Amino acid sequence: MRKRFLSLFLIASLCAIAVPAQGEVVLTEPKMKLIKTINGSISPKSVKSSGDGVVSAHNMMYRHSITVYDAKTFELLKTVPDSVSLQKYGFSKSASIFKGSPVEGTFSPDGKYLYVSNYAMYGPGYNKEGHDTCSPASGYDTSFVYRINRSNYEIDAVYPVGSVPKVVEATPDNKYVLVANWCSYTVSVISVDAQKVVKTIKIGRYPRGIAISNDSKRAYVAEMGGNRVHVINLEDFTVTYIPIGSNPRAIVLSPDNTRMYVTMNLSGKVASWDLVANKAGKSVKTGEAARSLAISADGSTMFVVNFKSNTMSKVRTSDMKVLETIRACSEPIGVTYDAPTGNTWVACYKGQIKIYSNN
Repeated sequence: MRKRFLSLFLIASLCAIAVPAQGEVVLTEPKMKLIKTINGSISPKSVKSSGDGVVSAHNMMYRHSITVYDAKTFELLKTVPDSVSLQKYGFSKSASIFKGSPVEGTFSPDGKYLYVSNYAMYGPGYNKEGHDTCSPASGYDTSFVYRINRSNYEIDAVYPVGSVPKVVEATPDNKYVLVANWCSYTVSVISVDAQKVVKTIKIGRYPRGIAISNDSKRAYVAEMGGNRVHVINLEDFTVTYIPIGSNPRAIVLSPDNTRMYVTMNLSGKVASWDLVANKAGKSVKTGEAARSLAISADGSTMFVVNFKSNTMSKVRTSDMKVLETIRACSEPIGVTYDAPTGNTWVACYKGQIKIYSNN
């Protein structure tokens, strides 16, 4: 009788844990756990997982560098200066060494290269540094995307793009690299084979986030100064639109490409869009100034950094519910999910990288 009573007691206890009181939220997902804080000479605007063992951080004009870390040990593998000879590549008559300001990065699908956009360039002939409030009429200097060879982590190619380039993404078929030019209101399309810009596509005010379909046929570009996502057909460069709502910033696609998720900076929400039915899905508020987001390898969860709330939120994609929100750091600005380890890396603008386990 006593054994039976204990068994019933344990069952009742477990049920009491599993069944919440009215209005209470129960988290069934594993909680995020801070496992590493990286300090040093960094001021990361963004972080990016290669998917094959490293994570890069892009440190703007404050540090003039790209730092590369081992995704498992968190060891600093390389600090890449943003200094370059533009004369070497035929883009300047000056023999001076120019500096950039790395803002965003992406890895080529074959793993050979890291492409990095530069907010502005510094050196002879560059006299009007870009600004976050601007238009094509502002006349801010144009800039460059660097290609960094991962065999030695040195710059081996540069591509002239628009003014204040930000997000850069490579197509999965390794045919193009797309760059969102914030102040030019354009997207530059770099041909990997031709090694030059082959198309410049007009976008509305402040193009930023870019996501590309698995079949490399469509690119989705957020018009942060408007209320649309531009859908670029990469076969003929025609453009259609998705009316996502005001102030879209960053974009990710579900692994099967049936859904799109977009941070809405002013409202602090993440919006979803059904790409099959071509209609809006659920949205959820995550915090003040939802900036960047990343999605897990299986597409079940997203990680969203909320710049003004100093937090990161974990969102379940099946019902767009916030599972967890943690205080990350002062001004979290970038985030990436490293699939091999299952860890989430957060770029803190004030000079740190935070790494969280999801296990």
